[in-house]
This record gives sequence, C-alpha cells and structure tokens, in this order.
Amino acid sequence: MAPGGGVYQDIIESRTAYADYGIAPANGELSSPFRKSATVVGRRLGMASNSSVHELLECPVCITLMYPPIHQCPNGHTLCLNCKAKVQCCPICRQELGNIRCLALERVAESLELPCKYQILGCQEIFSYHNQPRHEQNCRFRPYKCPYAGAECSVTGDIQLLVSHLKDDHKVDMHNGCTFNHRYVKTNPQEVENATWMLTVFNCFGHQFCLHFEAFQLQMAPVYMAFLRFMGDDHDAKKFSYSLEVGGNGRKLTWQGVPRSIRDSHTTVRDSLDGLIIQRSMALFFSGGDRQELKLKLAGRIWEEQA
Repeated sequence: MAPGGGVYQDIIESRTAYADYGIAPANGELSSPFRKSATVVGRRLGMASNSSVHELLECPVCITLMYPPIHQCPNGHTLCLNCKAKVQCCPICRQELGNIRCLALERVAESLELPCKYQILGCQEIFSYHNQPRHEQNCRFRPYKCPYAGAECSVTGDIQLLVSHLKDDHKVDMHNGCTFNHRYVKTNPQEVENATWMLTVFNCFGHQFCLHFEAFQLQMAPVYMAFLRFMGDDHDAKKFSYSLEVGGNGRKLTWQGVPRSIRDSHTTVRDSLDGLIIQRSMALFFSGGDRQELKLKLAGRIWEEQA
C-alpha cells in the first residue's frame, strides 16, 4: 500500500478495470472541478444544476469531459474520441465497438454552460460547453510551466511554487535587486552545441525575473545570447523594461527591451532573437587576451514603466 493511508489504495482498485484495456486515466493539470461541487449548468435554458449531468459527460476511461463526436457501444456505454481510437471493444461491457454516435448526449452538451477547470485557482468565468476548452488554453489562472532551460522539466504550478522549485530542485541562484553584473567564463569557447549556460532569478519590484544566458548556433554561426523573462502573465510583463550591456577593450554592445512572460517558452524567446545577441568573434574580442578563453561581463538593469 502506498504511503499516506488507504484512500490512495481505494482509488487504484476502483480504476483497475480500465488498466485491463491498456488505457490509463489521463494525467491532466487539474482534475475535473465537477467532482468537487455542483456548478452552473444550462443557466439560460433553465436546466437543473447537478453533478450527475457532468458525470454523464465524463469519459469513463480517461475521466475527462467528452466533446462531440461522442461515441457509444451497442449497449449505450459512452467514451471519448481519443479513447475510442485506442480500443476495439467497449471498456465496460467488452462489446465490439462500431461507429455509433451518441447524438442525445451531444445535444445535452450543446445546451450546457460550464465553469473553467481552473475555477479552484481563481477563474470565475462561465462558458458554453464548446467554448470552454478554447478559454482554458489561455486562461490567465492556468498553472505556469517551470522556466528552467536545458532540461525537460514537467513541474507546473503558481509562481510561488516555481520559485521554490527553481531554488531547491534546480539550484538556481536567487538575487534581490534590480541591477546586476554577472561574469561568464568558458575555457573552450569553440564548443557551441545549443549549450544552456545559466539561469538566474532576480526578485525585483515584488516580482521575479529570469535572466538567461546561453550559446547556440544561429544559421551555422556560433553566438551567445542573453534575455530576460518575467515570472507572470504577459500583461504584467509589459509593465517593465530592462537593459543589458556587454563589452571590453573600449567597446560595448547594449540591448533594451521588454521582458517576455514565462508563458512563452525559453525556446520561443530564443528563436525569436528577442534579446542581446553576441557573435562569438565579438565575444572573444571582449574577453581580451589570446582569445582562447571566454570572459564576458554582463551588466543589466530592470525598471518599472510609468503608467
């Protein structure tokens, strides 16, 4: 039995029937909110609001809401389109599946109004059954993905959780202040293979900012790039600006921009070239010496734009 008592064991046993068919319940970001409380259903049409309607629309295999086309077996057991594609017989009664649509349930779905699945995180919007998924893809209350680059990290959560995660699990350096001066050193700068070098988090104006610095190939040319991401939504990110400066031997390069939200992936920001780009030859010139070692000094500042 798993740690934490018998509840977990009971859940496992109740879903054993589905495991026999090679289909595991989907691991979504959040479970359906309908299992926790009754919600607004068919408000405009005067339909009764109760959880039984929601349960009818939940696929018995993956426990997510079904959207048309909704399929059923000859005995009337329904399942979603994704699960139907994975099995040849009904997971409930083992009858062979045909291509039968459950038109009655599809009509019920069209009459419903549902809350966002991120309701427990603060979203209070109500949507038609068909418009709900589109909203949830861009809901401002949806969890954020871990902004750490250079490794596949599946952790999601609110900003406070991600800050602790970056510090404890990824060992990211945390700094307070809106100005910074970092030094990047590499003994063999000739090796540039999409190498992610550094992520640093700054606590500034009551928010967190991620400073990325890395090396990669840009159209076969090795370059270094530095850019800032804001740990929050794009709307709030646009309230700030930042500048970056790198130089040496009496020369310098500067960049000024607006931090991108961590809603935009690290790769998206990098590939859009939205940051300070330094060609390797210029970086080695800034480093001085025999040009065999990279020694870059990167200075920056973050400020809040006036409304």
